[in-house]
Amino acid sequence: MTSILDRPLKWRTISGLSWRRRLANGLAAVLVTASMGVALAPLVWVLGSVVVKGFRLVTTSVWWTHSQAGTTTLDPGGGAYHAIIGTLLLGVACAAISIPLGVLVGIYLAEYGGRGSLARLVTFTVDILAGVPSIIAALFIYAVWILALGQSRSQFAVALALVILMLPVIARSTEEMLRIVPLDLREASYALGIPKWKTIVRVVLPTAMSGIMTGILLALARVLGETSPLLILVGYSHAMNFDMFGGFMGSLPGMMYDQTTAGAGSNPVPAGRLWGAALTLIFLIAMINVGARVLAKILAPKKT
Repeated sequence: MTSILDRPLKWRTISGLSWRRRLANGLAAVLVTASMGVALAPLVWVLGSVVVKGFRLVTTSVWWTHSQAGTTTLDPGGGAYHAIIGTLLLGVACAAISIPLGVLVGIYLAEYGGRGSLARLVTFTVDILAGVPSIIAALFIYAVWILALGQSRSQFAVALALVILMLPVIARSTEEMLRIVPLDLREASYALGIPKWKTIVRVVLPTAMSGIMTGILLALARVLGETSPLLILVGYSHAMNFDMFGGFMGSLPGMMYDQTTAGAGSNPVPAGRLWGAALTLIFLIAMINVGARVLAKILAPKKT
């Protein structure tokens, strides 16, 4: 019988490398799993706290059908109907402006821009906008829309400020998703005599739709929770207001800020509304996410 030392050197080297690789692979798997646990722990803790503290109000019908009109911040009663509608109107206005512009900018950068000077300028501008804080965007809209143009403080002014924050996220995600679409799909379409614009609309965009939707959802989830533009560009209202161009308007982030200043840390009534508004905002974003995923699946190219 031969010992391991008597076996060929090549076998021993491969065996040693295989053992080291298995050890390194196991160690990497443990580290990745531990890192995931560390990253998920705060998320689960925050989400659990919001659900536990806001579940009582959210499960009542009054919360979804009544506003805070006629009630004070320290008296129980009322709901978040005005804030929910205000947040949805704000999201629709932001999406209606930023999604077409952001997708068109992404299409230009990925399909038409090439390495030209205009493409470099657009890329530089998008990168700069991606790092702009929300309060700077709000101050810019305040200076231009309200001071220079003489418009009143309104929810539409808030939407304009949030569009500045949404545009770079949508444009960048659209550009990256279009770039990873295989070139073979484009060339096959061109070979059939289909023009470039129709190839982009009928082939490239549907193929990249899932990734584009993800970028849109990330942008929308970011802006729906912003508070600075609400404080600067529109006041908070306890009553319902459907006019996007005039008057104070309620919103879920504005409601959370209002309940915080009303003494949410020491009084259980505003504290309950604060957590209820936070849970409602999470629920709305989750529903928008699910709806967008379903829409992306419908618009995706069908497999044959």
